[in-house]
Amino acid sequence: MMALLSPRSVGHAYGDVGDRLPLIERQRVRRGPAQRARRLRRRLRAALIGLGGAGALAGGVLTVHFALTSPRFAVAAIDVRGVSRLSPAAVVQAAGLAPGENFFRVDGSEIVRRLEAFPEIRRADVIRSWPNRVTILVEERRPFTLVHAGRLHWIDEEGVPVGEERRAVVPPAPVISGLTPDELAVMRERPSPRARLAIHLIRTLLRTGSALAAQISEIDVSRADDPVLYTVDGVEVRIGTDNWESRLARLEGVLGQIATTPEPVSAIDLRFRDQVVLNGGASR
Repeated sequence: MMALLSPRSVGHAYGDVGDRLPLIERQRVRRGPAQRARRLRRRLRAALIGLGGAGALAGGVLTVHFALTSPRFAVAAIDVRGVSRLSPAAVVQAAGLAPGENFFRVDGSEIVRRLEAFPEIRRADVIRSWPNRVTILVEERRPFTLVHAGRLHWIDEEGVPVGEERRAVVPPAPVISGLTPDELAVMRERPSPRARLAIHLIRTLLRTGSALAAQISEIDVSRADDPVLYTVDGVEVRIGTDNWESRLARLEGVLGQIATTPEPVSAIDLRFRDQVVLNGGASR
């Protein structure tokens, strides 16, 4: 019986048993015109992409150079808004900005940082208007009252120093005394709790809407226990640290009474409930 053979049962490779004609033996496979054209198109496309990328990069560099150097983008106008005490020229100088500076080099955040470091400026903003205009918006710190600390200095309602006062002026609110020059020097970054206490008392006094505000000339915060008020006539007033509204109302009445008496009064103490102590222990 004859056994069946399979490729796996044979231990050697089969040879080519067919005869090849001489014409086939000498035949070589060559690329046709269509294949050569496709290969040429691929190479040309790659070259164009490379040239395009290089051209775009060179064009971008030229565009940036033109934008940063062209007179067309030189700042031609600087508009300052919101100033009343400061001059526009002082604001521009503090901003470090000058006409002719390149529009694209104007760093708004840096200008804001410089301006808000200026003692008399509370907030600032910068608006750039295409192609060569810059607007600076400023909110000034408004002087609230004077602080006597070796010299007179204006502060705003937050207790931040605004500037020194060298002239003789009549402040719109009582002068704050009792602060040291060193304490005043750091009030720009860290407002003094004692200055804020005095500012709170002045606000309470102004809210009364009475003539009492014009009768108080000074608030001394040098004492640790409570502020001391001084009237324009030099009368010392101890008012405590709470219930200022009711105590100020009592003070107005007391000042009205002592103005009609011939006896001089040098001090008034309102720290006791339902009692007013005058100098020498007399009470009302």
